[in-house]
Amino acid sequence: MGYTQSPPLTKEEIETLLKEAKIARFCTLDKDGTIHAMPVWFKYENGQIFVGTPAASHKARNVKRNNNVTVLIDVEGPPTKGVLIRGKAKMTNVSLADVVSLFEKYMPIDQAEKLAKGFLKMAKSVKITVKPERIVSFDYGRDTAYRNAHEG
Repeated sequence: MGYTQSPPLTKEEIETLLKEAKIARFCTLDKDGTIHAMPVWFKYENGQIFVGTPAASHKARNVKRNNNVTVLIDVEGPPTKGVLIRGKAKMTNVSLADVVSLFEKYMPIDQAEKLAKGFLKMAKSVKITVKPERIVSFDYGRDTAYRNAHEG
């Protein structure tokens, strides 16, 4: 018996997960060909993923050199479900409004504004926007083989 892939989420479930999940794993390619993966706060807007980061960060340097990225957004289980996005990243200057908009997902607006101002004073920062080229989703809760294995 072989195991392949668990069933996907519906389009609506993907949208909900991308709007509600708190942490993404942002993956870029290092010079030596290894993968650099970092947990990041993110925002899903207009069909794209947005993260903010210092311009000198490892992920920003990697994106500048090679804009192919993978972003994993999942919900811990059991059962685990998630979305894997492969796409092209674009770096632009980040504004205070961008950072406040991102931080609002994680805290009240007054705290988001205060933290955003501090974040932007800390270092020159950039906005990385990922335009998905391929989206794959999975939901182990719908997977009969997984459920049978989990139940023993």
